[in-house]
Amino acid sequence: MIKQLSAAVFALAVAFPSLADVLAVKSDAPEQYVVKKGDTLWDISAIYLDKPWLWPELWQMNPQIDNPHLIYPGDTLYLVYDAQGRPRLVVKRPDNYQKLSPHGRKTMKRDALPTLSLELLRPFLTYEQALSEEQINAQPYVLGANENVKRSTQGHILYVKGDLERNASYAIYHKNRPYIDPQTEELLGYEVKLVATAKAFRSGDVNAGVPASIFVDGVKREINAGDFLLPVSQGQSLPATFHMRRPETAIDGEIIASSNQLREFSKMDIVVLNRGLVDEVKAGHMFDIRRQSPTVIDGRKGPQYKEDSSTYDKFMSNMEESMGMEEGEDNRTWHMPKEKVGELMVLKVQDRVSYGIITKTLRPIRVGDAVSVD
Repeated sequence: MIKQLSAAVFALAVAFPSLADVLAVKSDAPEQYVVKKGDTLWDISAIYLDKPWLWPELWQMNPQIDNPHLIYPGDTLYLVYDAQGRPRLVVKRPDNYQKLSPHGRKTMKRDALPTLSLELLRPFLTYEQALSEEQINAQPYVLGANENVKRSTQGHILYVKGDLERNASYAIYHKNRPYIDPQTEELLGYEVKLVATAKAFRSGDVNAGVPASIFVDGVKREINAGDFLLPVSQGQSLPATFHMRRPETAIDGEIIASSNQLREFSKMDIVVLNRGLVDEVKAGHMFDIRRQSPTVIDGRKGPQYKEDSSTYDKFMSNMEESMGMEEGEDNRTWHMPKEKVGELMVLKVQDRVSYGIITKTLRPIRVGDAVSVD
């Protein structure tokens, strides 16, 4: 699984379709930039663009380099403009190469930059998923161990109710908190946490009342009776390529949780959205994160935030809203717009929820912030 995730980072270095005819370069973008060790294409593009996922546009028609992904520490990047006035980055290489033969073949001594750093996907190695109760109940589950213990750990033999494939590897999950849609109050599924990995050495036969047997070979936390099994890679494969783009249709949702279970988080944290496959969300979709500005009641003491208003003004405000009074009609309640506080990219999509990584923050991101398309 870790190999798949690591490979995904380097596979991000692909050319994405143009999302705009003209790129908007930041007013303070430097005319040249020397690549440093640890830089990524994403980091460098953020120096020049407000929307760093548009970085491939900067490399189009670059006459100096066949593969724009192969830039190295020490390279100098120059910001230029083509005949149509479009910004481009070009590269000038230092002369630190090594001759391997009389034919003048050149081999660079340095490692090329990845598109995104491995640190970007580090939080996703928690392997959380969201499954429905029906999906969970359909899986094989732990009955007990070869010793009379309440919680099992590495090196234990576990007995499982279910028919398993002999010599196959399985992941053991614990059912955790429910994900509730705050807009509809529907149950979207349950968070399930990876607790261990194991290998089956007896297949079992449910119809004959014979349990399957597994040997625990890796543990993240203690295993309880009732924890369930899935094939080790099921639900854990990230796409080899993230085609970063805006959704083709309007999708509005909300951040309902985070992988660190805090209510406020920042860049590179993983968050859970109340939209998934059924809403046509796809890996690579880019969303703006917006926050509702506080409501103001223009009451007897003048404009005040709703929570600071008197009981009387709140009552009158609620009465006016229930009567369908429109804004500007001498009403007391003023609903302010939502303002942008950050951006995120969807990493993983399941039936009714998806997982995104925060790529930009203007303010700390919170549970309850809205996600939408510009």
